[in-house]
Amino acid sequence: MRSLGGLLSRLGIVRQAEGKPPDAGSPPKAEECPVVNSRALRRFLSYLGTRPAPVLLDLGPVVGSNVTFFGEQLNCKVYIEDLFADLDRHAREGRLEDLPAFLSTRYALEYGTVDGVLLWDAFDYLDRPSAQALATTLVRLMRVGGSLLGFFGNDSHVGTGFTKFTVADESHLRQHTYASVAVRQSSLPNRDIIKMFDGLSVADSFLLQTGLREILFRKGGGGRPII
Repeated sequence: MRSLGGLLSRLGIVRQAEGKPPDAGSPPKAEECPVVNSRALRRFLSYLGTRPAPVLLDLGPVVGSNVTFFGEQLNCKVYIEDLFADLDRHAREGRLEDLPAFLSTRYALEYGTVDGVLLWDAFDYLDRPSAQALATTLVRLMRVGGSLLGFFGNDSHVGTGFTKFTVADESHLRQHTYASVAVRQSSLPNRDIIKMFDGLSVADSFLLQTGLREILFRKGGGGRPII
């Protein structure tokens, strides 16, 4: 098995947001974190597994075991850009109105170079202008044939605090909540989310028992009706 150090050497960028990141607290023991099913993660992996040396953009905080997992599964180059730290900083500084412009220029990667994007549930913390700016940027970054995996909550998930997702295996995720001042917005309906990702098609979508919606997008190719 490849060591974590070796896998970390494949990281293209591990860039923390400016300023103090949100306090993720001491990581709980794995057995203490709720485990949820993921029906889309395996599909996401299968799509990326067909691409040689794929490039993966992870918008969550650094999770060492996730880097290990994706490195072992895909032998990919991983770019970690902690969008949640950016959201928390803008909320703390009262500059949420700056987010659309910020998200339009946030990433230094060239357009059309990313094979996979892990959006996690970041969309739930954005107002519509910010969500649209992020979606447009991510579509531009993705290579034709690339995939994007996102989680989208409903009204029962509204509140403060972020969720860190840790991959347990191809079908399960562990969730760890931690403090932030950013507020989860009212959830967007599927049709609005899909419109924002203009240029992508829905490859699969699932409604989890927790109420979270998993949507797997692909750039290019035909899609399928969404739930």
